[in-house]
Amino acid sequence: MLKTAFVAARDRQRLSEIASVLIGFGLNKAVDRLGLRNIPLIPRRTPRVDVTRLSQPERLRRAIETLGPTFIKFGQILASRPDLLSPIWTDELEKLHSQVKPIPWEMIGPQLESDLGAPPQEVFAEFDVNPIASASIAQVYRARLKTGEEVVVKVLRPGLKKVIEADLRLMGHGARIVESEWPEMARYQPQEQMKHLAAGINGELDLLNEARNCEMIAGIFEGRDDILIPKIHWEWCSERVLVQEFVHGVSPNDAAALRAMGADKKVLAQKGCDAFLRMALIEGVFHADPHPGNLLILPGNRIGFIDFGIVGRLSQKRRQQLLVLIGAMLKQDVDGLMATLLDWTGPTAPDLTKLEQSAQNFVQTHSSIPLNLGLVLTDFMTMARENDLAMPTDLAILFKGLVTADGVMRQLDPNFDLFSAAGPTVRASMRSVFSARALLKKAEALGTGLYGAASELPTLIHLLLVRLKQGKVTVEIELKGMDKLVRGIERGAARVAVGLVVAAFATQLAPRLIDLGTPVFVLIALAVSVVGIGWLVLLGRNR
Repeated sequence: MLKTAFVAARDRQRLSEIASVLIGFGLNKAVDRLGLRNIPLIPRRTPRVDVTRLSQPERLRRAIETLGPTFIKFGQILASRPDLLSPIWTDELEKLHSQVKPIPWEMIGPQLESDLGAPPQEVFAEFDVNPIASASIAQVYRARLKTGEEVVVKVLRPGLKKVIEADLRLMGHGARIVESEWPEMARYQPQEQMKHLAAGINGELDLLNEARNCEMIAGIFEGRDDILIPKIHWEWCSERVLVQEFVHGVSPNDAAALRAMGADKKVLAQKGCDAFLRMALIEGVFHADPHPGNLLILPGNRIGFIDFGIVGRLSQKRRQQLLVLIGAMLKQDVDGLMATLLDWTGPTAPDLTKLEQSAQNFVQTHSSIPLNLGLVLTDFMTMARENDLAMPTDLAILFKGLVTADGVMRQLDPNFDLFSAAGPTVRASMRSVFSARALLKKAEALGTGLYGAASELPTLIHLLLVRLKQGKVTVEIELKGMDKLVRGIERGAARVAVGLVVAAFATQLAPRLIDLGTPVFVLIALAVSVVGIGWLVLLGRNR
């Protein structure tokens, strides 16, 4: 294909490297299915281990680590999607990490000096050239401003953007191939997944985006002393540099430090839960990865959030759906679970009998109190996968965040029940969703829509009558294994069509027109109903 040839020519070196790594780790089937076999390869990388001793998931994980940050990010996303992959794959991909060996100061120093406009030793009162953290995207250094404030300086790795942009182009092209050539993979929505990955990584490549995210979250907790979001020092920030307040805190995993601090773990668990749910359910924007490294405990039972490279967002509609799901889970409502899942997963055709049985098993499994939210959400996504349904990306991000947050809260308080702890926040969210003001806005929108529909109604009725006269209003009914009935339905299609239209008009539209109280609308409603019924009588006599 011409497009494939163009992509290969544009990024030939990187494509060859990807192919050689996949072949080197014994992932030959993937190479063949993606059409990479005939691409001229650079010298094959030799794995450090005997790949014949590795399982397929292990080979994939090792290959992803070798291919670098773009693939690592993609693997981490897949690790959080039990609705897409079975546990044997997600468990292995969870071992992926972004912590990598730091690059020497000699390689990153000149770039930082260029971005700051002067050597960092001149810009800051103190600057430690030894990084305190090194990830696949950036390295972090500790410094002190001339005003005395302690800060961290986050710096993008040099030369990374070009490689990542090539990876995203190639992976996007690969997603299109997978979706078109592998029908069984279509439900995974590979192109949609790639759009999400590209948006996330491009956001991380612009540290100004992280700074904006940080200030946006800080605005949510403005006026609260128990939640700390680091201050951004904008005068030194740029696309490749982020300077923010250094947060003095300890990890929720450090039991000894928490004891020495005199921390109340139960109080902290409740506060952490409230903070995360306030972001997600009320504000619709939340920290997408609240793991122990990004959530710090401070003296006075305070909590600090750091690292806002990626945030999740939920629309108002999605938050309402989430409240419905939580209610269905708490009420053990099988029908509610099925309806929510089918609504989220779009135009699919699952086996409803199988789905109902899965929902019943889910409810029975999680009928005890207190509920373990991590297990509940993981099993919910597993139920989706087993019924060939895929979760929307925004919800998958939220569920990953909730599972991670629940794990941290349980480390603080082993008896923590997020469902119970979420009560106040859920009630506040429901008040905002179903408040008089919110309902009034919906009523206004509905009125506007009805006014528009009423203005178009004469034209629509005229077109409907024309179509009826032309016999172009049809009903398709497919009943497998009942050929005789199908033939009978086909012979009476016109009668059925007219009957359905008249019935719908008489029971639904006509009463609404009459309720409007406008004489013209009332006459139209009565006239159309009488004409339609008369037409049915004539059709019945002529059969």
